[in-house]
Amino acid sequence: MSEPSLVSQGLELMIFGMGVVFVFLTMLVFVTGFMSKLVTKLTPEPVIVPAKVVTKKQPGVDPQLLKVLSAAVKEHRARQK
Repeated sequence: MSEPSLVSQGLELMIFGMGVVFVFLTMLVFVTGFMSKLVTKLTPEPVIVPAKVVTKKQPGVDPQLLKVLSAAVKEHRARQK
């Protein structure tokens, strides 16, 4: 009975797999952090140019159009009564 059981082989494989994943993810975190610092040092700061503020004039209400609309509303209300 020197052969390892199926359960112990499964546990060994599980521990080995989890260890490999843990080591890989740990390395990934450190390498990503290193690359971030490296890119930050090597790239120049972007030049920020203030944008020109463009203000649009709001068109005023045409007085003639206002009179026409007022008359149309009055006519509509008169017909509704």
